[in-house]
Amino acid sequence: MGEMINTINLNYHYGQDEESNKIDLVLNNINIKIDKGEFVTILGHNGSGKSTLAKHFNALLLPVGGTVFVKHLDTADLDSRWEIRQTVGMVFQNPDNQIVATIVEEDVAFGPENLAVPPSEIRERVDYALKAVDMYEYKKHAPHLLSGGQKQRIAIAGVIAMKPECIVLDEPTAMLDPSGRKEVIGTIKKLNREEGITVVLITHYMDEAVESDRVVVMEKGKIIMDGKPKEVFCQVERLKTVGLDVPQVTELAYELRKQGIEIRQDILTEDECVEELLKLIER
Repeated sequence: MGEMINTINLNYHYGQDEESNKIDLVLNNINIKIDKGEFVTILGHNGSGKSTLAKHFNALLLPVGGTVFVKHLDTADLDSRWEIRQTVGMVFQNPDNQIVATIVEEDVAFGPENLAVPPSEIRERVDYALKAVDMYEYKKHAPHLLSGGQKQRIAIAGVIAMKPECIVLDEPTAMLDPSGRKEVIGTIKKLNREEGITVVLITHYMDEAVESDRVVVMEKGKIIMDGKPKEVFCQVERLKTVGLDVPQVTELAYELRKQGIEIRQDILTEDECVEELLKLIER
């Protein structure tokens, strides 16, 4: 597999509080290792530190204490920064802030052009990236006429065209409607499964985390849970104490168990729930 991202005792703060002179750590001794090809979701409510952590993964922020390695390169090393930023691409919340051109294919070409990729290869990369996000037929369209979900897929294509090995998505569906969210999550899954791109998804939507290999939960700048989705989401009480929900079907199973109905507590999908309920009826 090999290591993609590794943070060792990572600390970060945004400076001293002027009134109290106290330093509040936004990230407090974070140790997380993400392997090549993994799909990891980082959960936590606002202020938990998840977005700050994401910005350390491609050296947008640098540690105040501790170290961040991207493919064994130290983000604090100025000479490595160019390579790190080519390895890890970032997609943010608002697609409008990431779209720079008035025609879709020109927007997707913007990144590779800045990397001085030869024109013939740029054409190939743009077509490949648009096909990867199922937006090839829109290549001559104006981005501002597209839906939110389509715009975000164009933003993702712009990152893919730079051929990163890892994509970090910081709440990419926060501004989208349910169908847009579904489109974007489908795209992310496809890139991970079919293209082998390492994916780090920052979100507060529990149902998006169900699709990943691993779920990391943050609270007040610390990692408090880390495991497979089934291992994390079956701890309903603990998640509720830090203000997080669980997927709706997991919640249903939890409530049924509370009523004395013997049903598995690690149910994550509607299909699993239906299967379990049918078993109960057949008993």
